[in-house]
Amino acid sequence: MLTLRTPEERFTELPDFPYAPRYCEVDDTEGGSLRMAWVEAGPEDADPILMLHGEPSWSFLYRRMIPILAAAGHRVICPDLVGFGRSDKPTRREDHTYARHVEWVRALAFDALDLNNVTLVGQDWGGLIGLRLAAEHPQLFSHIVVANTGLPAGDFPMPEIWWQFREAIQSQPTIDVGGFIQWGCTQVMSDAVRAGYDAPFPDDSYCAGPRVMPGLVPTSPDDPAAPANRAAWAALCQSTTPMLVAFSDSDPITGPMGGVLQTEMRGAQGIEHPVIRGAGHFLQEDSGEELARHIVDFLAKSA
Repeated sequence: MLTLRTPEERFTELPDFPYAPRYCEVDDTEGGSLRMAWVEAGPEDADPILMLHGEPSWSFLYRRMIPILAAAGHRVICPDLVGFGRSDKPTRREDHTYARHVEWVRALAFDALDLNNVTLVGQDWGGLIGLRLAAEHPQLFSHIVVANTGLPAGDFPMPEIWWQFREAIQSQPTIDVGGFIQWGCTQVMSDAVRAGYDAPFPDDSYCAGPRVMPGLVPTSPDDPAAPANRAAWAALCQSTTPMLVAFSDSDPITGPMGGVLQTEMRGAQGIEHPVIRGAGHFLQEDSGEELARHIVDFLAKSA
C-alpha cells in the first residue's frame, strides 16, 4: 500500500487548535501498518469521549468542543481517520474500504489506547464507523451520541443532494476541502479556518480518502458493507446503552435520520434530545459549543 504523510509544517498555523498530535501504528488487514494520529485533552484517568469526524474533515472540526468537554472532567480523544488529518493517506482509492476504516479505528481505540467505558460521539462518517464499533463491541461503550449521521444499509434511497455532493467530490479535478466544509455550514468560516481544513491535503495526490468515502456508503442492499450495517442496526435497536440524538435543523443530508434514531433505538427512549438550531451538516463548526454543553448535560444526567 502506497501512503503519503502530510508534512508537519502544514499544521503550524491552525486557529484555536493548540493540541499536540499523538501517533501510533495500527496493523492493516492486508498486512503492513499505518500511522494514525489523534489529539487528546482532559484528565488521562477519566472515562474517554471518543469523537469521530466525517468526510472530508478531520479532528480540527472538534476544536470548539474539546475545551468544554475537557473542562467538565472528561478525557477527550479525537482521532484522524486514515486518509485525513495527520494520519497516513493511502493513495489508491481501492485501499479504502468501509471494513478497513472500521478496523483501523478499532485498532487505535482498543488495541493502541485500550479504551473502555467509552462515550462515542459520531458525526457523518464518524457515525457510520463508530456505530459499527458500538454494535460490535458493546461492552466497551457506556454512552452514544449521534449527530447528523446514520447507519445506511442500502435499503432506503439517499437524498438527491447527497448524490450531487458525491458526484462533485469524485469528479472535480481538484478538491477544495475547505469549500466543501463551508458548503455544509450555515455560518461563514474565516479564511484561517478554511485553510485549517485544507491543511492535510497539500495537493490532490493526498485526496484519495475524501474522494472515495462517499462511494463507500452503502446505497443498495447488495453492497459489501450492507450485511454488517444491517446487523449493527439490529443490535443497536435492542441495546440499552444510553443514546443522545443531537441533530441540527438545517442538514438536508442526514436530517430525517434524527427522528428515526429517536424512535427505533431502545437506548434513546426517555431521553430529551436537543435540536441544534441554525446549524448545518457540520454542526460542530456552526454550533460546537452548544453541542458540547448538551453532551456534558447528557453524561451528567446518566452518570
